[in-house]
Amino acid sequence: MRRIVLGISGSSGAIYAARIMYKLANMVDAWDRVDVVMSSNGLKNWELEIGDFDKSKYPFDFYDRTDFHAPFASGSAQYDTMIVCPCSMGTLGRLASGISDDLMTRAGDVILKERRKLILVPRETPLSLIHLRNMVQLTEAGAIMVPAIPSFYTSPTSMDDVADTVVDRVLDLAGLPVNSKRWGST
Repeated sequence: MRRIVLGISGSSGAIYAARIMYKLANMVDAWDRVDVVMSSNGLKNWELEIGDFDKSKYPFDFYDRTDFHAPFASGSAQYDTMIVCPCSMGTLGRLASGISDDLMTRAGDVILKERRKLILVPRETPLSLIHLRNMVQLTEAGAIMVPAIPSFYTSPTSMDDVADTVVDRVLDLAGLPVNSKRWGST
């Protein structure tokens, strides 16, 4: 069984986080626990882009960004995967620098030091040289970069379909069962 941390930081792209949460909630047999930490800007963007955030709709445990007593703040809790989606450039930069100033960056630091899977979904454009260097540094440390760049060969017909082209790749990389359109399939 899988233990997953979902970080939702303050970048635009709350639809990606919402779709990940929707899909995870519909595959409860694929994981043991999902814990969520959301930055205050992540919450603001969710409310701007989607509407009210109602955590009671999800079978997950939610933690305040200042709660360093959360189980996933320690490597001994053995969480195997962390997804940060969307990942702001501020969060990405703090992770690249090893700055653990909140629960989200502490969890990312723990995942990296334990050599587990850290999947980051940056949603920013254009990218500065600082952004690119931070992405390289994190990739060299073992993180997986999945920029929120949708694909269109699946002929998406809704915003959810477009977002799912990114979300399904993230869930694939996390090792979760995903039923999605794939390149070359009919």
